[in-house]
Amino acid sequence: MEINLSAKHVFSGTAAGFLVVCCLGTSWSQEFTSNQRDQVQAMLRDVASDVNKHYYDPQFHGVDWDSKVHEAKEKIDKSESMNRALSHIAAALDSLHDSHTFFLPPPRPYLHDYGFQMQMIGDHCYVIRVRPGSDAETKGLKSGDEILAVNGYTPTRDDFWRIEFVYKVLRPQLSLRLNLRTEHSSERQVDVVAKFRELPQVKDATGSGIFDIIREMENQASFMRVRYAEKGDDLLIVKLPAFVLSPSDIDSVIGKMRKHRGVVIDLRSNPGGSVETLRSLLGGMFENKVKIGDRLGRSSTKPLETQSHHHGFTGSLVVLVDSKSGSAAELFARVIQIEKRGSVVGDHSSGSVMEAQHYSHKVGIGTVVFYGASITEADFKMADGQSLEHKGVVPDTLTLPTAADLAGGRDPVITQAALMLNVKISPEEAGTLFPYEWPKE
Repeated sequence: MEINLSAKHVFSGTAAGFLVVCCLGTSWSQEFTSNQRDQVQAMLRDVASDVNKHYYDPQFHGVDWDSKVHEAKEKIDKSESMNRALSHIAAALDSLHDSHTFFLPPPRPYLHDYGFQMQMIGDHCYVIRVRPGSDAETKGLKSGDEILAVNGYTPTRDDFWRIEFVYKVLRPQLSLRLNLRTEHSSERQVDVVAKFRELPQVKDATGSGIFDIIREMENQASFMRVRYAEKGDDLLIVKLPAFVLSPSDIDSVIGKMRKHRGVVIDLRSNPGGSVETLRSLLGGMFENKVKIGDRLGRSSTKPLETQSHHHGFTGSLVVLVDSKSGSAAELFARVIQIEKRGSVVGDHSSGSVMEAQHYSHKVGIGTVVFYGASITEADFKMADGQSLEHKGVVPDTLTLPTAADLAGGRDPVITQAALMLNVKISPEEAGTLFPYEWPKE
């Protein structure tokens, strides 16, 4: 059982249209064959069946799910490309307006990198880093540039994820056209060319090629090891990239925390992870068991509590979140708030808090195509009776890096958190504590 690791996967009605329009490009082959169309229809049937069997709300929030599936089937029959056909499956799942229910399309036979990363900070979208040697760097893209539009679409808090999902997952582009506002308020337009690298083709499920693909995807994963920064006995900063720790890893983290009077747990860009990791790590922050909330499943409601630790951390605590903090990261931060165990600093979190399972399938003979869906199996109500889905965690202290901070490599969020624990760290020093590690090409 896990709280889905993915960040917010939500389409509104307008987003479904956005998804379909943006997926009109090159398909896997120049011609969309009848065999490929049949494969997509099989994908739709499997995904629709998974939703019918496992979705936590059998009433689908009042959505006529059968009608949505029938509509997708008809649109697939009329589709002129593989990308467009696949987009109709994604749009059907989108109609449920659920952050953890979404299509997992067949993997592309290549790795794809635009050479830069962007993120919502407050209500603005910024370039947060640029890969050295990339076309983005050559074109002069810099951290701190504000992105006003991506291929003509304006990123907002509600639809930022959609833009990333379409252009990174559903339809990777040869290039992206960015409308930018630089640090000095000048505006310009730039076309950033992506880098593609082919992967070994997988002929069947038992061939070695699938493991090559898995290894490549793991190499490209943004999740990093747990990292630490110390300021004597007064402060430990724990950079936690995801809730996927083993019991021994959790014991190690809590053991390090206990040696310091104050701890900052940095959950920025942490998309969530395992329920058991959440229960165990959160339990290490309290002397007794604490209720996290209620798990509202299809047929029952069950309380979710922390696991007890004999030797937990009892010092002062600050938790950092941002717009990419999701799921278990949001639950962790909100429990700390509700129980008045510490403070939450940073940006408003993503509001992607459900429990889901990934269901995988394959289709084809000879050349096998893998695909699936993430299906929400439970909602969560916090101990205060509120849900974080589509709402997120509001930090106790809102602290946002400016465009100048991003350009200068400064981190005022860690500076603010440390100050609350009576430790002084300059924004310049804070920005050097956890240097970003680009995946190897």
